[in-house]
Parts: sequence; structure tokens; C-alpha cells
Amino acid sequence: MTRVWAPKGSRPRAVRQTQYQYVDVIGAACPATGQAEAIVAPYLDTAMLNRFLEQFSQALPPEVQAVLVWDRAGYHRAHQLQVPDNIALMELPPYAPELNPIENLWHYLKSHHWSNRAYDDYDALLEAASDAWCKVCLAPQNIRSLCATPYAVNS
Repeated sequence: MTRVWAPKGSRPRAVRQTQYQYVDVIGAACPATGQAEAIVAPYLDTAMLNRFLEQFSQALPPEVQAVLVWDRAGYHRAHQLQVPDNIALMELPPYAPELNPIENLWHYLKSHHWSNRAYDDYDALLEAASDAWCKVCLAPQNIRSLCATPYAVNS
């Protein structure tokens, strides 16, 4: 048995995997252009975040300054964090993940591609994470739609 949203009184079936291996995806998305960049990693720590920031920095056109909306995860605030010059960090207030436009993307990926599935092994999990990112996030119209927020509009 597992928990899923369903009409009251119904008893839907859903897959629940009880083995625990994780794959983390860290990404950045631009609601204006529809561009997105990510890495799929076996864990997240400051070193992995630095690797992502470097990759993201190199993917930006030379004249672009990016602003990443940041939550207060421990590795987001580490002293060893190396933020490239063409990236600025905007930290969210505590307990306000709904203000981060990429949270809608994570919710979509979880609900449409990652949840209620069983994976044979770590490689299958890694492949599912990568495939979902490629299907959804390499289509700019998806990013524009999922990450659009009325308070983050260029003026």
C-alpha cells in the first residue's frame, strides 16, 4: 500500500518501491527563453554544486548575467561554494519554496515521470532521471510554461 491522490472512496493502485537508492537532479531554467541546464548526480554536495555552477556558467552566452533563485539547503550556503562571475544568487526566504519557479518543473517531473514506478537498479533510476529531463526540459515551450511566474517578469 502507498498513498496517492484519488477521489474519496476509491482505492487506486500504485507502485511503491521499498528499496532506497537516490539520484539527484540539479538544474536551472529560464522562463523567458525556455532554456534549461542540469546535471544528474548520485548525490548532492558542495563539490557537485560547484561542478553544476561551472557547467551552467559555460552554457551561458558571453553577454548574459544569470540569476539563480536559491533555497537555503546547506550545500547552497557552504563557504566552499564557487559562484562564477556571470551568475548571481538570490536567496529565498525560509519556508518559501513556492517562490522558486523551478519547483513547478520538479513537481511536473515527479508526477509525470518519476513517481509510482519501480526501478530494477540504480542504472535504471539514472536512465529514468536523464530521459525525463531530456523529454521535458529540452523543449523550450515546456520550460516557459512550467516555470512561468508573474513576479519574475523582465521589465
